[in-house]
Amino acid sequence: MRAAVVQLTSLADVEHNLARAEHWIARAVADGAELVALPENFPYMRDEGAGPHPAAQPLDGPVGRFLAEQARRHRIVLAGGTLPEAIPGDARVYNTSAVYERDGSVAAVYRKIHLFDVDLPGAVHQESRGVAPGKEIVVADTSVGRLGLSVCYDVRFPELYRALSAAGARVLLVPSAFTVPTGRDHWEVLLRARAIENQCFVVAAAQFGSHGRRQTYGRSLVVDPWGIVLAQAPDREGYAVADLDFGDLERVRARLPALRHRVLPS
Repeated sequence: MRAAVVQLTSLADVEHNLARAEHWIARAVADGAELVALPENFPYMRDEGAGPHPAAQPLDGPVGRFLAEQARRHRIVLAGGTLPEAIPGDARVYNTSAVYERDGSVAAVYRKIHLFDVDLPGAVHQESRGVAPGKEIVVADTSVGRLGLSVCYDVRFPELYRALSAAGARVLLVPSAFTVPTGRDHWEVLLRARAIENQCFVVAAAQFGSHGRRQTYGRSLVVDPWGIVLAQAPDREGYAVADLDFGDLERVRARLPALRHRVLPS
């Protein structure tokens, strides 16, 4: 199965961002992609803060309809990065990742659990000011296999990915908008670790570049279950593709049966 990670430089302009996503989805499909993954916040990047999100909308709003139409038009499984899902009666939004089947139907919906509240040199963020945390771990059954859903900062919590692999995930999705300081030192290391620990493919589409006052790292990746980087996007908008061989996954799990050797502490 051929997977693509689309790398965007999203702005505070939904129409512009949807047009760029549409362009790169079509390019990835022309390159044979059956699974296409978009980055976190692909329809709208804003400076973090409290108060109503300018692009907040329900799942079946304009962005959701765009994603469904793209999946249906290209007959692909589309991992829709994340969108700001409106919460009735709450000024905050969910940072929501939805996966769409080839017919445009919604295969699964995940709301980001771990929120990025940090105070680091060059990276001060408080995502929880405008985003409410999700509570459910989600695996999507799709025509390209079982996909484990997560978002960005989630990647620092290995117990989430263990739960996803235990639920049968063979591909772990990690749409992201990593900061430059954390991305430079941690991005590839964390993604390869999650792949190795869970003997899964990792498909991680990322934001890259300047989004007003925000800067993101990019380097979207596809990693195999042995931790080898199969594809990496360059430092610009674009995409990268890789062929996921599930026979290789089964061979890794058979030869190094770490998942079967796991013993939980009493």
